[in-house]
Amino acid sequence: MKSIVTIVTVSVMLIAAASCNNNKNTFDATGSFEAEEVVVSAEQSGKIIQFSIEEGEVLDSNVIIGQIDVTALNIQKEQTNASVNAISEKVNNAAPQVDILQSQIIAQKAQIQTLKQQLAVLNKEVNRTQNLVNADAATQKQLDDLTGQQSVLQKQIAAAQEQIGVLNSQITSARANVNIQNRGILSELNPTKKRIDILNEQISRGQIKNLYAGTVLTKYAMAGEYTSIGKPLYKIADLSTITLRAYITGNQLPNVKLNQKVKVHTDDGKGGFKETEGIITWINDKSEFTPKTIQTKDERANLVYAIKVKVKNDGTYKIGMYGEIKL
Repeated sequence: MKSIVTIVTVSVMLIAAASCNNNKNTFDATGSFEAEEVVVSAEQSGKIIQFSIEEGEVLDSNVIIGQIDVTALNIQKEQTNASVNAISEKVNNAAPQVDILQSQIIAQKAQIQTLKQQLAVLNKEVNRTQNLVNADAATQKQLDDLTGQQSVLQKQIAAAQEQIGVLNSQITSARANVNIQNRGILSELNPTKKRIDILNEQISRGQIKNLYAGTVLTKYAMAGEYTSIGKPLYKIADLSTITLRAYITGNQLPNVKLNQKVKVHTDDGKGGFKETEGIITWINDKSEFTPKTIQTKDERANLVYAIKVKVKNDGTYKIGMYGEIKL
C-alpha cells in the first residue's frame, strides 16, 4: 500500500511539474520536498490540563509545553511516603542498650584502677612487714593477714576484668540481635522506597516535554481532553533544512554520487524560478518501476531510482512543494 501511495504521489507531482515547464524537459529530475517528521505521543494517561502550542509555532528542544493531570499519582506518592515513615519508626536501635553497657565498662575500669592503686600500697606494706618478720620485729600472723588482703585485691581485679569481657560480649550480642530484628523491617522498607522512585518517574512523564527543535506541523490534542499512553499529541519537524525527494533514470545513475552538489529550482510565483544549491545525501540502491504518468529525463525508462537532496531552508520551501534538479 505504501508503494502505491508513493507512486501516485510521484505521478501527480511530476505531472504538475511538467505543466509548470510547459512540457519542456529542461531539468534532470523532479520531486517534492519532505522533512523528517516526528509524532510526539503522550507518556502518561489522564486529562490534559495545559497544552500551549499552536500549529506553525517554532519550538526549542527540551522545553515544557504542557501538563497531564497526575493528581492520583501524587496522592499515591504521599501515601507511600507515609508508609516509609511508619516502617522507619519500627526500626530498632541498639544505641541505648549499648550506651548502658559501655557506662558499666567505664565503671569497671575505674574500679580496676582503684583496686590496682590499693594493691600497690598493699604490696609495699607486705614487703615492709616481711622485712620486719625477718628481723623478728613483727609476727608471722601480721604478714599472713597482709598477704591475704593482697590475694583478695588480685581476685577482685581479675573479676572486674572478666566482667568487662562479659559486657563487651553483651554489646556485640545486642547489636547482632537488633540487626536481625531490623533485617525483616528493612526488607519492607527498601521496596517501598523503590515504589516512590517509580511514582516520581510516572509523575515526571505527566509533563509534556518537547525534545525536538522544529516547527509544529499538526496538533492532535487540546487542553481539557483525555489522553492515554501512546496517543499522538502533535507532529513536529525541523524545517531549517529540507529534503527534495526526486527520481532519476538508470542512464543518469552513473553521473550521480553522494555529497554531489546540484542546482534546485522551484517556482518563484512570478513565472520564473528560484535557484538554490543542494547536496545529494542518499541514493536508493534499489530501482522502482516507472508509473505510466511519470516524467523523467528519459520518458522511455522502465526503472527509476530515488534520491534525496538536502537544501537549506530560508523559509521559502514547504513540505509537498515541487522542485526540479539540474545535475
